[in-house]
Amino acid sequence: MDSPSPASAASSPAFAHPSGRAGFLASLTPSRLVFTLALAFVGAALLNPIFITSFPVLLGRTLFVGVLSLVTFSAAGQWPRRLPGWMPRWVVQVLVVALTLPLATILVYLLAVDGDVPALLRHEGRLSGLIWIAGTGLLVGPLLALAALYRERDAQARSQALHFELEKSQLERQALDARLRLMQAQVEPHFLFNTLANVRTLVETGSPQAGPVLGSLIAYLRGAMPRLKEQAASLGDELTLVRAYLELMHMRMPDRLQFVVAVPTELEGLRFPTMALLTLVENAVRHGVDPSEEGGRIEVGAQRDTRTGLVSLWVQDSGVGMSETAGAGTGLQNLRERMGLFFGPEARLELSETPPHGLRAELKFTPP
Repeated sequence: MDSPSPASAASSPAFAHPSGRAGFLASLTPSRLVFTLALAFVGAALLNPIFITSFPVLLGRTLFVGVLSLVTFSAAGQWPRRLPGWMPRWVVQVLVVALTLPLATILVYLLAVDGDVPALLRHEGRLSGLIWIAGTGLLVGPLLALAALYRERDAQARSQALHFELEKSQLERQALDARLRLMQAQVEPHFLFNTLANVRTLVETGSPQAGPVLGSLIAYLRGAMPRLKEQAASLGDELTLVRAYLELMHMRMPDRLQFVVAVPTELEGLRFPTMALLTLVENAVRHGVDPSEEGGRIEVGAQRDTRTGLVSLWVQDSGVGMSETAGAGTGLQNLRERMGLFFGPEARLELSETPPHGLRAELKFTPP
């Protein structure tokens, strides 16, 4: 029963394989062979009641027809290498199966009579068995071959769709990384130039703090520069930069700036975009405490909602408070975009005034 053979091809969808001999061998998978043998056994069992020959002999014939049909079906998927434009390969495979079924049946019966064609034609039982096997194969085989080709094409389409989806996600990730690098490049010079401008002010005014501040700045930059090229570090690393920066600013204006950094230790291991918190701290110094005649105090804190997992990270100052342009600057807009790219669209930056005066900038996000 060569019907098992096309069915075996249908049973295991063929994904894209190498061409030529390698593709042919790859298409003869163990699962296809096992399925072919199983279908040959079922076919022999169904035909056994109408055959005089013993079941083992009948099984041998169905196995022969089934395996040969599977081999030719797989071979037709590779050869000939080139076909006329008007001849689809699936048509060739179906035609090959339809041709193999009767020929394989005739061959197996000729082997049974040692190639004596007249003896085969005179034996009514053998001739009837040949017709039964070949006829059943011709009825079922091409349909099974078409089903196999359909499943193969469907599997290839799904595989290609998954491949395109993977490429799309990789391209989107590369685009996000490129945007993060661009925004990081905008943050770095902004921070460095502002810090150097503070040192220049001390030098120009002849402040005795200029030397210690410059020394602290050098030590700070030595530790900070390797991190400037990183898109993400830990919140603990970011807090190290924040403390170093605030210490520098405290040395520049020791009577006008006080600060405290109180972040729970369990949050320091969270992945966090580099320079994001430092941007808020720098804004608090530059736009809050520095313009105030009395100076001010900066508090850096954080907490996590144990129910929702939402993390709140804030920088609060007691400086001059919110100006008309607060929140509209490039630095804060840049920060909003970076947080959205890093933590998703739910991440946000909220600004609010604190009585009697001052500003609270709060980052809210859910860690991945």
